Amino acid sequence: MSGRTANDRRSWPPRRSLDFFGQRAHLVGRWAVPLAIGLVYGYWVAANRRDGGPITGGNVAYGFVTTIVFTLVVGAMLTVAPRLAREPHAALWGLVSGAALGFLMGQSPGASPLQVFVVALAFALAVGLIVFYWEYTHEDARGRRVD
Repeated sequence: MSGRTANDRRSWPPRRSLDFFGQRAHLVGRWAVPLAIGLVYGYWVAANRRDGGPITGGNVAYGFVTTIVFTLVVGAMLTVAPRLAREPHAALWGLVSGAALGFLMGQSPGASPLQVFVVALAFALAVGLIVFYWEYTHEDARGRRVD
């Protein structure tokens, strides 16, 4: 037996942070991850829009503009959402996710507006509920985040 008790905090080794990267790496990652996801999303939107046709300059430009807008929206969401209470946090995630899926589906030539709306709304509700559940189960009794 070690002789340590649960109430004797001095005998336990100090907690170390699992933060392997420095401040600069986190700053780069804060925009590199949304940019990487935005590049995939922009390519996907451009591919849906051209519908198997030839790649044109307008199609490439549309993909890059979509990438820039998506990256800015996701970057802003990742910056603002953690500062919000659980309900607005979940609503913001649901709104951005549903809008992104709706826009992506809307670029497909065969999708009807009603179909796009219903699928995007269902997806937004699902994401919002999942994020709400995650936030609700990761906070203490006073509503503060527990990490």
